[in-house]
Amino acid sequence: MTGGRDLAALLQNMKPEMREGVFVFCTIAEDAEIPAAIRPLLTFRETEGTTLVIRQDEAERLGLSCQFTARLITLTVHSSLQAVGFLAAITARLAAAGISVNAVSAFYHDHLFVPEHRADEALRLLQDMARRAD
Repeated sequence: MTGGRDLAALLQNMKPEMREGVFVFCTIAEDAEIPAAIRPLLTFRETEGTTLVIRQDEAERLGLSCQFTARLITLTVHSSLQAVGFLAAITARLAAAGISVNAVSAFYHDHLFVPEHRADEALRLLQDMARRAD
């Protein structure tokens, strides 16, 4: 099943949901193995190091140095990886409110990491955006 590409339909049906927990972005050396005790939600290898997005309590327990304390909002509409403009519209709306966002597109959905202290506001803005797209 392929995801949707129609921008108006994606915005109308995005149904943003806040995931439980607080997440942080950590890094380990690019050539280092990810410790078995870590269960990252996201792993991305760059030449400078491997980024791990994990729960804040897990990072603290393991003594990892991290940045960007965030909440995760999932846009539950099944969007195509080739959809044009969906994340641009979302991130532009959050940017207009002064809310930073780190967006991740996965196979079925788009996911937004937003600052923990602005997460409820970001969720309300996205819900309002979906209502206005009706």
